[in-house]
Amino acid sequence: MAYAQEYNRPIPGAVATAGVSDRVDFLRKTYGLLGVALVAWAGITAVMMNMMTETSLRLSAAMWNGRASWFITLALFMAIGWGSQRLAMSDSSRGLQLGGLALGVLLQSIILQPMLWYIVLRFGGSATTHGVTFGAVATKMIWQAAGITMTIFVGLTATVFVTRKDFSFMRGALGIASFALLGIAAMSMIFGFNIGIVYAAAVAALMAGYILYETSTIMSSFPTSHYVAAALMLFGTVATLFRAILSILAQSRRD
Repeated sequence: MAYAQEYNRPIPGAVATAGVSDRVDFLRKTYGLLGVALVAWAGITAVMMNMMTETSLRLSAAMWNGRASWFITLALFMAIGWGSQRLAMSDSSRGLQLGGLALGVLLQSIILQPMLWYIVLRFGGSATTHGVTFGAVATKMIWQAAGITMTIFVGLTATVFVTRKDFSFMRGALGIASFALLGIAAMSMIFGFNIGIVYAAAVAALMAGYILYETSTIMSSFPTSHYVAAALMLFGTVATLFRAILSILAQSRRD
């Protein structure tokens, strides 16, 4: 099979070794569930900001003012990536995998809110006890970030499927870069220095690399029955990429 030949030593039972119909079914379920997770992420975030406004503001202020936002973001991303692979390689139930995905969506919603509040309060929005109002600039910025994120994700995913190359060689470099960026975020918390647009760009570049690596890993290592774990892995990367792109847009705009 093409995938079995192109991907580096796929394990028996992995997507790359499955028949065409099984691969198509796995991909349909994986990316369909990823879409559901992204919609749920947006919905939970909107509900929390509009119906739990005071709680959302307090949590966001604690993370933002404590310079912990990026550290928490990257730590959660790494935890989701590790957890999704453990779920895929184990005999975990479908319910446990869905629970992991639901937890990942909830946590990503919480850590996205500091950035959204920053954009709301900086670019003409408002917040009351009845909810939040996004100004025209903030709304445009969020949609731009979403469009850029999905363009990058679709483009890199297509690269893997069209070229059928194995990107597993990136694992070591991505791991080192992840811990390096996590360390910088930790140092910013300890010593109080700002990490700005260059840091956000580095995170975005890191997530782009992970999209290539994770797509290859899913095809060569994940069993066809573990599409929930595959969706969880990809969701964590897309959510982190969106936050990085949104941060770049916010910091590059001076008005």
